[in-house]
Amino acid sequence: MADDRLDRDVIVLGLVVVCGTVMVILDTTIVNVALRTLGTDFHAGLATIQWVVTGYLLALATVIPLTGWAIDRFGARRVWTTSIALFVLGSALAGSAWSIETLIAFRVVQGLGGGMLMPTGMAILTMAAGPRRMGRVMSIVGVPMLLGPVFGPVVGGWLVQRADWRWIFFVNLPVGAAALLLAWWKIPPGRPREDGAALDLRGLVLLSPGFVLLIYGLSRASGSGGFGHPATIAWLTAGALLVAAFVAHAARRGDRALIDVRLYRDRTYATASVVAFLVGTVMLGSTLLIPLYYQVGRGEGALTAGLLMAPQGIGAALSMPLAGMLTDRFGAGRVVPFGAVVLTLGTIPFTQLHAGTSFALLGGAMFVRGLGIGATMMPSMSAAVATLDRAAVPRASSALNIILQLGGSFGAALLAVVLSRELTERLPAAGRAPGGGVGGDIPARIRPLLAPHLADAFSVTFWVALALGAALVVPACLLPHRGTRDLNADGPPPPGLG
Repeated sequence: MADDRLDRDVIVLGLVVVCGTVMVILDTTIVNVALRTLGTDFHAGLATIQWVVTGYLLALATVIPLTGWAIDRFGARRVWTTSIALFVLGSALAGSAWSIETLIAFRVVQGLGGGMLMPTGMAILTMAAGPRRMGRVMSIVGVPMLLGPVFGPVVGGWLVQRADWRWIFFVNLPVGAAALLLAWWKIPPGRPREDGAALDLRGLVLLSPGFVLLIYGLSRASGSGGFGHPATIAWLTAGALLVAAFVAHAARRGDRALIDVRLYRDRTYATASVVAFLVGTVMLGSTLLIPLYYQVGRGEGALTAGLLMAPQGIGAALSMPLAGMLTDRFGAGRVVPFGAVVLTLGTIPFTQLHAGTSFALLGGAMFVRGLGIGATMMPSMSAAVATLDRAAVPRASSALNIILQLGGSFGAALLAVVLSRELTERLPAAGRAPGGGVGGDIPARIRPLLAPHLADAFSVTFWVALALGAALVVPACLLPHRGTRDLNADGPPPPGLG
């Protein structure tokens, strides 16, 4: 039907949102390839340097729960532009950092600005396009989420090698300026809700630190001791207790809570949330694992590893628009299970690695993985909010992004723990990096001797990733089997942003 198509204004609005969100997605991965250079310049060890990444991610997690309240209180455009301005400020400060302590602090400023951009952008597009076109709208937002982890290491590696590490932050300045101008031009001003509830301060005190402790505990699990280490258990337990206390508090407060936990009474939303968690686990966890295999297991540089990731991004970019249209027509319950199966098939070659596995074979597998990822992530997220009341969309989108990031943190920590254990068991002490990690350089003269052991260690780890991908099939089959265009066919046309 013609009125179900994405009109020009919605498409342009989608491109405006992508312009802002691409900075955050790229910056999540672009810094990883510069960590060794940062350690050298600031004379800091890996235990300190890793906080350049961890501090940014923890800041992202901290502010995501505020998004729904902020949109209700100030309007979507104001939240969007303020977040971009804070992110750009953090980027400028990080590029000018004079010590490792200041760099970590300025990365936190970046995260505080970037945390609200993705959920706010999703809410803007959702409210503009309406539930019947959710699949295609979410496909627009999802492109930078999938391409960012591919191009981030490539861009970062090129800038570090050809220019200076400070440009991995300064590159955000012109993009951010353009995003601000486009936002004032195209995003409707919106109307803050006069009847909106006051900020749930008690919920904020419980939820945000709870997620910070959980993510910190998960990052600790990737080090020595794994999930069984007493310190890791303590951090995870503390975080879980705070989140549980928030759930009890939010159940009493209802829609005045920071996140309305009653949304999970909706079967579709609850099921889609499980899918989002598993998608985050598989996608973000594997996105860290695969470049590590190319660099540690095969001895390739960071830039080369980034280029070898490109087929996955191409596959995802090709499948996402088609998956969005099919979801609108046939329902996520018919699209997402197929995507989960394709994703699992694309992971199988990585479980059969040997010292000389063909890069062409792995490139084809990456392309298949991309097709599967593109057919699972955004269709499931669009199904989650398609049946909800329009007023609940901002808070629901915020909760989904929290779950996606928690899934990614869990996946990265779990796969890192498995890989670290396998490397420790299979490699002699001479072939390990200092501290038992997987960084550092393996001398060329001993790499042929260690290559089979490295391949075996990564193969076992990819079996875990395969199991996580296969687990997606079960909840995916429980998603709606009706197209999103039919779920609210009799509803009123989408109103303007407010």
